[in-house]
Amino acid sequence: MNRDKIVGIALIGGSAIVAILVIYLLFLASYEIAILTMKIIITLAVVVLAAVVGWIGYTLATTPPPKPIEEIEKEIEEELKKLEQEQKQQEQKKA
Repeated sequence: MNRDKIVGIALIGGSAIVAILVIYLLFLASYEIAILTMKIIITLAVVVLAAVVGWIGYTLATTPPPKPIEEIEKEIEEELKKLEQEQKQQEQKKA
């Protein structure tokens, strides 16, 4: 079987097991365990969200700003002029 399929099946099985475990801990276990389960889930959700927001902030802070459009247009015009000059030189050599 393909490795991707095996990983996909494992992820489906793992998520089903986690869902069943959470349902059991929230609704069928004792009140104290249910409260502890909610605290753990909420804490993990907040930590993951904070990590994602922090990663986005770090990326924004460390990525250099893009070049202004005017500068890009100027570079393109210079390259086009160079290409046109090269074509003229090649045409002159052929003639």
